[in-house]
Amino acid sequence: MSVEEPQFLEVGTPEPRRIAFLHQPPPTSDGTGLIWLIGLKSDMDSTKATALADWARQNGYGLTRFDYSGHGASGGDFLKATLGDWLDETRAIFKKVTRGPQVVIGSSTGGHLALLLLRDLLRNDPAEAERVKALVLIAPAWDLTEELIWKEMPPEAQTELLEKGITYRPSEYGDPLPITKSFIEEGRNHLFSGEVFDPGRPIIILQGLLDKDVPAEHTRRVREVINPDYIELIEVPDGEHRMSRPEDLELLYKAVRKVG
Repeated sequence: MSVEEPQFLEVGTPEPRRIAFLHQPPPTSDGTGLIWLIGLKSDMDSTKATALADWARQNGYGLTRFDYSGHGASGGDFLKATLGDWLDETRAIFKKVTRGPQVVIGSSTGGHLALLLLRDLLRNDPAEAERVKALVLIAPAWDLTEELIWKEMPPEAQTELLEKGITYRPSEYGDPLPITKSFIEEGRNHLFSGEVFDPGRPIIILQGLLDKDVPAEHTRRVREVINPDYIELIEVPDGEHRMSRPEDLELLYKAVRKVG
């Protein structure tokens, strides 16, 4: 865990979830903040998150990072969590913890949530949406539950999920990942497919061409559901999913400088 002590924000009713976050404000009152959205089963002390925190501190940016419910230092049960829960938590952190202009940075699942946050704010709180200067996304897992999980499941796993309410997906990063029926079904409330979303601000995407978890072709297809006029896609020939090598981090910093 970070040497910094996390703070906590309670989100949700009737059983609030205790969400852990770390917040370093920008050095000036009108400075730009960054908000980091983690990937699935990651946490706010990952290699990229801690490197970004150091870089932000040295380069005049604020940074807010947090763990979704069922992740890291936050409360909640991963097996009960849904994308809707994580969107609620992301919105709460954005509105209650951050101030001033923000660049929203999302990795994998966090990329999907960054897009969902912007869409939600544009629809429901335009004044808050104005604070979002840009998005910087790393291998954004847009429409995660449907396109990258449900449709990629072998038929026997789909059957197990429907009959038992849970199945386990093999993972290269540790124990098999539990996928619940409620996670898939609730995720259908948060899809981009079937519409063209106009973000109204720049979106820079970093994508490794060796990524097996969020394939490059899936990321390219985001231009079918997000107005492509706002998207800059940077493909890294030898990049993998985590994109946490020093050269990958430099690309991230360059992207933040460009839009922030």
